[in-house]
Amino acid sequence: MDNDDNIQWRIGADIGGTFTDVVLERASQDGLEKGDARYSAKVLTNNDHPEVGVLDGVNQVLAEADVRPQEIAQVIHGTTLATNALIERKGARTAMITTEGFRDVLEMGSESRFDQYDLNLQKPTPLIPRHLRIVVPERMSATGDVLLDFDEAALKDSLSILTDHGIESVAIALLHSYVNPAHEQRVRDIIQTALPDIALSLSSEVSPEIREFDRFTTTAANAYIQPFVAPYLRNLERRLNELGVPGALYLMLSNGGISDLETACRFPVRLIESGPAGGAILAGHIADQCGLDQVVSYDMGGTTAKVCLIDQAVPSTARELEVAREFRFKRGSGMPLRIPVIELVEIGAGGGSISGVNGLGLISVGPESAGSTPGPACYDLGGDQPTVTDSNLILGRISPDLFAGGRMTLNTQAATTALQTTIADPLSMSLDMASVGVVEMVDENMANATREHAIERGKSIENRTMIAFGGSAPLHAARLAQKLGIRQIVVPTGAGVGSAIGFLRAPIAFEVVRSLYQRLGSMDVPRINTMLQEMATEASAFVRRAAGDVAMEEARYAFMRFVGQNHEISVRLPNGDLAGDIGDSLREIFNETYRAQFGRALPRVEIEVTSWSVVIRTPRAPGSALAEVSLQPHTAPNEVRSLWDPAVGERLDAEIVHRDALAIGDQVAGPAVIVEDETSTVIPARFQAHINQIGYIVIDAMAGDV
Repeated sequence: MDNDDNIQWRIGADIGGTFTDVVLERASQDGLEKGDARYSAKVLTNNDHPEVGVLDGVNQVLAEADVRPQEIAQVIHGTTLATNALIERKGARTAMITTEGFRDVLEMGSESRFDQYDLNLQKPTPLIPRHLRIVVPERMSATGDVLLDFDEAALKDSLSILTDHGIESVAIALLHSYVNPAHEQRVRDIIQTALPDIALSLSSEVSPEIREFDRFTTTAANAYIQPFVAPYLRNLERRLNELGVPGALYLMLSNGGISDLETACRFPVRLIESGPAGGAILAGHIADQCGLDQVVSYDMGGTTAKVCLIDQAVPSTARELEVAREFRFKRGSGMPLRIPVIELVEIGAGGGSISGVNGLGLISVGPESAGSTPGPACYDLGGDQPTVTDSNLILGRISPDLFAGGRMTLNTQAATTALQTTIADPLSMSLDMASVGVVEMVDENMANATREHAIERGKSIENRTMIAFGGSAPLHAARLAQKLGIRQIVVPTGAGVGSAIGFLRAPIAFEVVRSLYQRLGSMDVPRINTMLQEMATEASAFVRRAAGDVAMEEARYAFMRFVGQNHEISVRLPNGDLAGDIGDSLREIFNETYRAQFGRALPRVEIEVTSWSVVIRTPRAPGSALAEVSLQPHTAPNEVRSLWDPAVGERLDAEIVHRDALAIGDQVAGPAVIVEDETSTVIPARFQAHINQIGYIVIDAMAGDV
């Protein structure tokens, strides 16, 4: 135990669909990493009581490190709870208050069809049924002028609907409230006075941007999950305090920043994709450490796989995402949410993804997952359907005795039976080929999704370095790299709990977005400056509440487009007040950004700004250049195991090397498997790996292989 006052212990806890990952790390106040002072635990997620997995993991790492709970300075948490509540429709009984005439916005949507040729297409059912959408006479203009006064009496007459239906939460979404929230605020005051126990979500606070459908669905989602998520978070904080942990509980947000508990309880919709965001933050940190300008992060866990493009150590970001897609993950078949997020592509392909044979007689994998209950067949917990983990076990990629650090023994016979009866026998193929078919399907699906993601953003994938983490990614990374033409892979220490480590690398940050329509030729600069300053003050207050009186960085953005277009691109603004001639500078920057993404700009077309953003964050620790290391073949004792190599198409004798037996500069030639407590890294034939100066595994394809 270290009693140095300059040392603090922090915990990162990530609840996934299959496993809950907990990391305990010691870091000095100057931000230097102490790689020898990190302890981790991976426990099965308790879906009925998710805090149980967190507490079990916390107890495990504290015991292993011989650290008292009183020494924990911070707990940073990310969870799939909000996402699962939306997907499974297990949120609160929710109503909506909206402007008269706009009751059906949630059902009408954008009037687009995710499958234009399906005559029997059924759109997703709105979270809030029509009879619980209450309309009130009122009207704001797009410039914030009151066109029709708010009818308070009409609202008061409708409040009985809330009590009659046992409503727990209300979404308040009025027309053009993003520019003038006065009517929404009055609705809030009236409901709070009459029904103080009902949770309230205002669209002018949750998502103050143009586009009614996106704003309405985001507010509805926030209201739907707030009475469910907020008590869970407060209960987790209470349980941690009872354990003796005095440090504050912080939450990971979807945009890669950390928030205090009160903000997370108020805006739980911002917690969606918090786990994957932590992984992207980790990959950006690793890119900075290793001096890598262009990387692609590959995060594969038990339920899903995620990819993020990262340039100059900064993950790609977006202002919207779609959750709960109901039709084979088709874009447009889910709920659009208008919140700041790290931009990821995600598919239902994880270690627990269920495999089988579809109606065409082809092997299919996912998106359904065995999760933690009953789990893959090899877990021997009652699952009898074959999963990706079962296939990896059969192919020799996973040791049945070393899984989860030896705390869980896998049943090879159960995996064999599941694959044999479900895939091998129906398709008249060997057990090996059935297993190969499963993992090849997963890798090809991931490769296709990655290519499409890169093409849509006008970026290449071949010259990037892959950073692989998550319990399953290091098993598949080399094969995925072959398919994508990537020549180098980095597997960091603690890869199996990468997202939880990413939480400990994230800044405390908050982003405020508001809509204010402006054309560059006629900008109201004083009004813009006033609004940006108000946004900076609001974001700073959120950060200061979580981080105290610390140094903060500020970034401002304008979301711009050519007049007549439907979507915007982001342009960085100078800090401080904008000058009167800012329109000319913005036009030049926008055209340059547009050309970089789409090949050419549109001459003589007016440009407009629809929304503005201010991000306040604590500073990022500076990276450092890596020195060259002297490479030498490793001399650690090892064993040999039969490993199927898809690239070669046969089984080979593979070296089994324990990661903690490798020193900086040690080389491992494929075929080999480097094993550690939370994951295993497969080094195929024609690949070789070495340990770099930080202790990361660096895998390189041999010349001519990719």
